[in-house]
Amino acid sequence: MAEPAGGSGARGVTHHPEIDWLAAENSPEFQELVKKRRSWVLPATIFFLVWYFGFIILAGYAPDFMGKEFITDGFTVGYALAFTQFIMVWVLAVAYVRRADKVFEPLGKKAAQKALDASRSGSSGRAASGSDGPGTTGKGVTR
Repeated sequence: MAEPAGGSGARGVTHHPEIDWLAAENSPEFQELVKKRRSWVLPATIFFLVWYFGFIILAGYAPDFMGKEFITDGFTVGYALAFTQFIMVWVLAVAYVRRADKVFEPLGKKAAQKALDASRSGSSGRAASGSDGPGTTGKGVTR
């Protein structure tokens, strides 16, 4: 597997140790991203599970209904509902990708930029004062 240029391939905290990840998580931008993403993903997941298990339950408990021919000879209600499972998954996937491109990605970039800006302004203030923060000696050692 190829490594990214100029890096060790590390991710997260080890990739950007200068970022205060707890502050980034608690930022309004990140909270908005989480709220909007959850408000889409949770209903979509519930819809998917109800549709899927509804099909399974009908197949198990209503075989006569599922076996009724539908539209043409040999094509049953069960086949039609099974086909809708595939359609539903693709529709949900396309809807999620569109929503991610239009809403989640811009919010994610905004939250990431805010975290980087905060870390830059915070680290420049620490460098100027000669301290890594309250209770430290400036060398990362706690007093």
